Amino acid sequence: MVEWITTPGLTDYDAATAFMEARADAIHRGTEGECIWLVEHPPLYTAGTSAKPADLTDPDRFPVHTTKRGGQYTYHGPGQRVAYVMLDVGRRGRDVRRFVQDLEHWVIATLAEFNVTGEIRPGRVGVWVQRDDKPRTLTGTPVEDKIAAIGIRLRKWISFHGLSINVEPDLSHFDGIVPCGITEHGVTSLVDLGLPVTMEDVDVALRRTFASSVTPLSPDRQKT
Repeated sequence: MVEWITTPGLTDYDAATAFMEARADAIHRGTEGECIWLVEHPPLYTAGTSAKPADLTDPDRFPVHTTKRGGQYTYHGPGQRVAYVMLDVGRRGRDVRRFVQDLEHWVIATLAEFNVTGEIRPGRVGVWVQRDDKPRTLTGTPVEDKIAAIGIRLRKWISFHGLSINVEPDLSHFDGIVPCGITEHGVTSLVDLGLPVTMEDVDVALRRTFASSVTPLSPDRQKT
């Protein structure tokens, strides 16, 4: 059974990282079970292992945390649901690429609960929505905005870090970075799309769609 934890208020980022690392180690040792932790953070930027210094365009705006998760610069802040996934990937297929795809499918299924069509784009990390309500680009293609980010780390086949879905963050806070290194597309949120969705609504949708989106545990633990 996956333990679900929801923490109200704003969670300190360094404290969250310490909790995830400790829980991942405990899952590997078999002393704790898998966990999904739902949090919000105060405004901050995080730099993944592929972050480029030039993509931090306003370094003094918010605290910047260097992290060992995959990916580039991301923003976290109030109004954004962060789902940290401490899961046994060794028992969920032992396939990192598939696991990331599972997380993408989980986000897409969650968005579908609100009649939002999330899509994956080759070469672009995260989940995107097509903005038919905006004028087309100069090349005639539809505008696409990012609504969710994904970045994980594995230690001994246990995952931590995870994903974030923009529910109702201040979208101007993304201006201090080039989100995930992508300059030609913007960001959006469920509320920006005109949906009166609350954080609690998103939490319910995440729980409802998890089991059908993520590869289930195998019955036997695979030792590393």
